[in-house]
Amino acid sequence: MKDILKELDKAFENKVRLGIMSALIVNKYVDFNRLKEILEVTDGNLASHLKSLERKGYITFKKDFLGRKPNTKYSVTVEGQVAFRKHIKAIERLLG
Repeated sequence: MKDILKELDKAFENKVRLGIMSALIVNKYVDFNRLKEILEVTDGNLASHLKSLERKGYITFKKDFLGRKPNTKYSVTVEGQVAFRKHIKAIERLLG
């Protein structure tokens, strides 16, 4: 059991970060407003969790403009995919 617990990544222990990664792992990208809608969080709350995942190198972003409005799109990195899948597999092993 200790070996399995070591495979859990603290970056995904928060439900918002878990939700962000879940949305990004199944989509090529998701924009900020859509993530906010899906997760039902405030701008500031979402921004802080996105920043945390960015610092870990798990997600990346691209800023565009739709007309005059900024639009930030987020996507998961290869490192993020590997880490998230490892985390989910560890949870599955704990439950199995």
